[in-house]
Amino acid sequence: MMFTASRLSEMVNRHIGDLKFARSPQGLYDPVAYVLSMGGKRLRPVLMLMAYNLYRDRVDDIWGPVTGIEVYHNHTLLHDDVMDHADLRRGKPTVHKVWSENAAILSGDAMLILAYRYMMQCPAYCAKEVLDLFALTSLEICEGQQLDMEFEQRNDVSEAEYLEMIRLKTSVLLAASLKIGALLGEAPAKDADALYDFGMNMGVAFQLKDDLLDVYGDPAVFGKNLGGDILCNKKTYLLIKAAELADAGQKARLETWLGADSCDPQEKIAAVTDLYNCIGVKEWCEQKMADYTARARQSLAEVGVEPARKQELEKMLERLMYRQV
Repeated sequence: MMFTASRLSEMVNRHIGDLKFARSPQGLYDPVAYVLSMGGKRLRPVLMLMAYNLYRDRVDDIWGPVTGIEVYHNHTLLHDDVMDHADLRRGKPTVHKVWSENAAILSGDAMLILAYRYMMQCPAYCAKEVLDLFALTSLEICEGQQLDMEFEQRNDVSEAEYLEMIRLKTSVLLAASLKIGALLGEAPAKDADALYDFGMNMGVAFQLKDDLLDVYGDPAVFGKNLGGDILCNKKTYLLIKAAELADAGQKARLETWLGADSCDPQEKIAAVTDLYNCIGVKEWCEQKMADYTARARQSLAEVGVEPARKQELEKMLERLMYRQV
């Protein structure tokens, strides 16, 4: 039986919602339950189930690893919020605002350990390969986060460096989710590798779309104010490409706004967006997204199952690339 992505998402949400942490002290596990209750796209566990479902019908057999990948993802968000001093996550106060930074760090550490315990519930026939991949992915995400922090202090970040950073910070977990699902389903090695590549290319396109939406999204559906990346001088594909392509006058204006310590936020957003429009970086970003989307489609085409069984993954790619939130 082939499940739709929406049906799998419902199943994941119900399963995560039913999780109970019976251990004590409660002060360690309450923040874990809180962050998991915030919802979200549940993209990574759904992708794992979708990959598994290409080869097996009984998706209920792999809830351990599925839970592990979602707990791990939320662990990274909890620590990201501390590092970013973020007040809100999915419209709710962040863990360190409800409790404290120390509680967020410690509960985040507990989530990492819980994620590994859940992942260890995979069958013996693929346990070593799954855990090796999960460990490598966890390390790569730390590497990506470190690069992201270092980029905050640099004004010479290249396009290639940025793409490598988002590959590590975002794409590898999507790719690993798919490959682990394939390994659990005893897929041929060639298929598992192709699904990994599919997730990797989709992940880069996914992050480029995020960069684009922050500036060019529809405020009515985006769910938050546009221009947040501009206000904090975040190194996005748009900013990096603008710095690369700007003429002398445009570069001077861009640097002025980047160095403005006190200014009207809306004036800065409007001015930098106008520079982006003049330089044409929106089109560059859309083309780069299209390139990675095409690579993802090619990787999916190499997966050796009937085309009909891959339709849901194709639809997922389309939804991610044309989403407005």
